[in-house]
Amino acid sequence: MKCTIKVSEVKDSNKKKEAKESATYLKGFATAVFGDSFKVTNIAILESKEDQSLFISMPRYRSEGKGEGGAEYKNICNPITKEFRDMLYGAIMAAFQAKNFEEITFNDPEHTEGKLDFNVQVTPFQREGSNVRGLARVYLGQEFVVNHIAILQGKNGEFIAMPNYKTKRVLEGNRPEYQDICYPITKEFRDILYGKIFEVYQQEKAKEPPLPLPPADEVMKAVEKETPFR
Repeated sequence: MKCTIKVSEVKDSNKKKEAKESATYLKGFATAVFGDSFKVTNIAILESKEDQSLFISMPRYRSEGKGEGGAEYKNICNPITKEFRDMLYGAIMAAFQAKNFEEITFNDPEHTEGKLDFNVQVTPFQREGSNVRGLARVYLGQEFVVNHIAILQGKNGEFIAMPNYKTKRVLEGNRPEYQDICYPITKEFRDILYGKIFEVYQQEKAKEPPLPLPPADEVMKAVEKETPFR
């Protein structure tokens, strides 16, 4: 699978504040574009306070569960094979350490073209008072997975909301602005991807009644709000 990465550096101005709140320092961010069609942002490059080692953290959300150190976090998206994880993380780390802030493209030797193969899993849901109709998972090239793609009921019908986060900006009417974390970057691929998600969604709905929604975590709370999703 073709992948293009780009890294950026975060200045040290917030180090003192971060030191009080976390066991890590935020050193930089990376983005990755898969097959010229799908972009993932908010890949964090972190430094351990304990030994100053660097590591990669994929975009994640805080769940309702509790881990050994307190709050539990789950990845929104991540590599699913060791080979691709090593390739992706290695390229990001090498670029950051070399302070190479230009785009860098690498290819899986068996998939050198820009075409992006994918498959979709969808679970229909229902809960009284909720606008969530289903959650989708997309596998890119059998090497990377994107979770928590929501199918929502809007005023004009059902639509797809990619994983996103709340920004500090405020829109007209004092509404918060939300920014997608991972998303299609071409109209052609967006139409293909969203069309396939809806197709699988209808197929799964026809098989059996939708499942009850699980207890709401931070992701579910976000997608159930009246927010301006893309």
